[in-house]
Amino acid sequence: MPIHDQGYRRYGGTRAPHGRSWAVIAVAGVRTLIGRRAFVGLLLVSWLPFFVRAVQIYAAANLPQAAFLAPDARMFRQFLEQQEVFLFFVTVYAGAGLIANDRRANALQIYLSKPLTRAEYVFGKLAVLMTFLLLVSWIPAVVLLIVQIVFSGSFRFFLDNLFLFPAITVFSFIQVIAVSTAMLALSSLSNSSRYVGILYAGLIFFSQAIYGVVYAVTRDSSLAWMSIAFDLNQVGDAIFRLPLRYSMPVPVAFLAVAALVGASALVLERRVKGVEVVA
Repeated sequence: MPIHDQGYRRYGGTRAPHGRSWAVIAVAGVRTLIGRRAFVGLLLVSWLPFFVRAVQIYAAANLPQAAFLAPDARMFRQFLEQQEVFLFFVTVYAGAGLIANDRRANALQIYLSKPLTRAEYVFGKLAVLMTFLLLVSWIPAVVLLIVQIVFSGSFRFFLDNLFLFPAITVFSFIQVIAVSTAMLALSSLSNSSRYVGILYAGLIFFSQAIYGVVYAVTRDSSLAWMSIAFDLNQVGDAIFRLPLRYSMPVPVAFLAVAALVGASALVLERRVKGVEVVA
C-alpha cells in the first residue's frame, strides 16, 4: 500500500501561556484528594466546631439569657486555635506524599522534562495543600463572621470590629503558608509519605517538648520561639489584639516563622531537581 509523505507540519493547536502549568498540577492534586472518602470525611469533621460556634452566635443573638455567649475577637481567635488539630491531620494526610510520592515513582524527571519550571512544580504542589488548609481555617472563620451578621440582623458588630476580617485573613494565610512550606520541604526529603508524616509530627511536638523542658528550668517564656506552634500562637494573639501569652517579643515570633519559611524554600530549591545528583 502507498506510504504518504509525512513531512514537517505547522502545529495547529493552541499554546498555553507560560507560567500557568502549576494550575494543572494543583487541579489534579485537588481532584485526587477529593476522590478519597476518608479525606472528605476528615474535612467534614473539621467543620463541626463551625456549627458549634454558629449555634453559639444564634443563641447570643436571639436568647436574652445567652447574652454572655456574644461573640468577640477572642472567640474568633479561639475558633482558629481549635482548628489547629484539624490543620495538623489535613497537613499530614494531604501533604506528606505530595513530593515524596513523585520521588518514589521517579516522576520528577518526567515533570521537569516538560515546559515546567521547578517554581511552577513547587507552587502547584503548594496550592494543593494550601487549598485544603484554608478550607479548614480561613473559610469557616470568614463564614462565621457572615453568620454573625445574618443572625444579629445588623452590621453593628462588624463595623465595631472592622479589624476582624483582615486579622482572620492575615493570620490564616501566615499559618497556612508556614505549615504548607514546612510540610512540602519535608516531603522532598524522603520517598516515603509515612516517614514524612513522622518527621512533621516530630517537628511540631519535639520543638514543643524542648521548650517545655527549657521553661521548666528557666521559667522564662521569652524562649517560646523554639516552638513553631508557639510562635504562631504569639503572632495570632498580636494580630487579633489580644493579651500575649508569652513574654517573647512579637517581632521575634515573626522572624522565627519567616525563618521556617525561608529554610523550607531553601530545602525545596536544593531537593526538587530533574536529575538526582549523588555527592
